[in-house]
Amino acid sequence: MFNKLKGVEKRFLELEELLGNPKIIQDRNLYQKYSREHAELNKIVSVYRNYKQIIEDLEDSNELLKDADPEIKNLAREEVNSLSAERKKREEELKKLLIPKDPLDEKNVLIEIRAGTGGEEASLFANDLFRMYCRYAENRSWKVEIMNHHTTGVGGLKEIVAMIHGKGAYNRFKYESGTHRVQRVPATETQGRIHTSAITVAVLPEAEEVEVHIDPGEIKVDVYRSSGPGGQSVNTTDSAVRITHLPTGLVVTCQDEKSQLKNKNRAMKVLRARLLDSKIREQHEKRSEERKSQIGSGDRSERIRTYNFPQGRVTDHRIGLTLYKLESIMQGDIDDIIDQLTTFYQTQALQNAESVEPRIS
Repeated sequence: MFNKLKGVEKRFLELEELLGNPKIIQDRNLYQKYSREHAELNKIVSVYRNYKQIIEDLEDSNELLKDADPEIKNLAREEVNSLSAERKKREEELKKLLIPKDPLDEKNVLIEIRAGTGGEEASLFANDLFRMYCRYAENRSWKVEIMNHHTTGVGGLKEIVAMIHGKGAYNRFKYESGTHRVQRVPATETQGRIHTSAITVAVLPEAEEVEVHIDPGEIKVDVYRSSGPGGQSVNTTDSAVRITHLPTGLVVTCQDEKSQLKNKNRAMKVLRARLLDSKIREQHEKRSEERKSQIGSGDRSERIRTYNFPQGRVTDHRIGLTLYKLESIMQGDIDDIIDQLTTFYQTQALQNAESVEPRIS
């Protein structure tokens, strides 16, 4: 780890020289590139330099332990204990800082929720879960944009696709992919029996056009009349759009807007996100099991969480976490779950820290 840290500090010093070079300053793109890299390495170098200072102070205090004066020895012993604790903290901090950041973390996020087993009860819970995510986004001042949705007769959601706009949105939502199970007494249940239903959640980072190029010749665009609840134009104009990506067979539909152009633009956003997600998954499959453990599971077929209403508890099965605050969680209070999941997967990554190369170029 310390060889890597020396390399990081060396690169940091190189960048400081480059950023002071008049030729680099005149090249806006290059200057911005080096500035971003300098900012990324700054935190690591600051902690590393603090760590080296602690080591020097610790060596001095250990020397004072040999002093003949008992009072000085006692003070030195206290200082050694304090500095040893600080050294350990800095070592753990440096290990975390050396874990390469997921370049997707800062992106907006596309969330797709679909009702699974359980009929109408599943659709009602899909609506509840979407509302939970919306409230979480609202608490962070993030914008929720509904791309497409299909409702049921009882006020539930058969499916909904929404984009959440906010810096770091993907980072906070990326562990939500999977099957969410609910156990509760449905409103239609007359005998008070608990039913188990399930919905699936897919979380995808937003893809920019430069990241995923879609050849216009490789898509088929169909327009048709919208269906279901909506404004005046629903069922009267061909505003709904269906895009088929011919090479992969992926199909995206959007009908929420009255404008055909707006629906097409939204459908293209969803298609790009799905293609990027497919590309990322292919890359992950080619990597070693060690690398997969650092990323964490994103398998949408995996049952990840159970919401038990009679007992007021939520259990995340991946980390064995159970919280008895279901009501507040359904109101968007999910930071505790997200934080513990993040810590869990970071810990897995730390176990492989010695094999992780820092971004120093």
